[in-house]
Amino acid sequence: MSLRKFIAIPILIALLAGSIQIVDQLLHLHVEPVGNVGFGWIAFQAWAMYFLAGCDIKGGVRTLLGYVMGIIASILIMVLGSGQFAGLGFFAFPLAVFLVVIPVIFLEKVKWLDFIPAIFVGAGAFFAFMSYVPNASFVIAAKTELIYCVLGLIYGYVTVSLRGAYEKKISKS
Repeated sequence: MSLRKFIAIPILIALLAGSIQIVDQLLHLHVEPVGNVGFGWIAFQAWAMYFLAGCDIKGGVRTLLGYVMGIIASILIMVLGSGQFAGLGFFAFPLAVFLVVIPVIFLEKVKWLDFIPAIFVGAGAFFAFMSYVPNASFVIAAKTELIYCVLGLIYGYVTVSLRGAYEKKISKS
């Protein structure tokens, strides 16, 4: 494909990236917590995860399920680290992480839950939300993260669909 024909692809992806910021600026007004400054960064992560998962619907579902499992793992870590293990001080959270990560890695053997990178990215986004959003709760963090995850997965699907249609069109010319 010539550079002249290829240029449409980066422009298309740039337009999509810009539009995700528009959606974020509109969406953050209606997604808890009220007054947040947006979570487009979660959508961009999920968009990338869609590509890592194979650029298809099955990969998108595996990514979404990975985010759900990452949220669950994060909640378990936080509950254990600040609850049952709190008396261990410095070692409370390292022990909680250690104990939760073992069954998470076993999910490699469970169909549909085997996309471990999405679990870690989902957990990281949840930890970031809980750490840096004032008055965050598990429910609000999970709901918001999953809304933006789905948004990113939709953008992944649209990107692949539009690029595929464009490449098919120019291959005929």
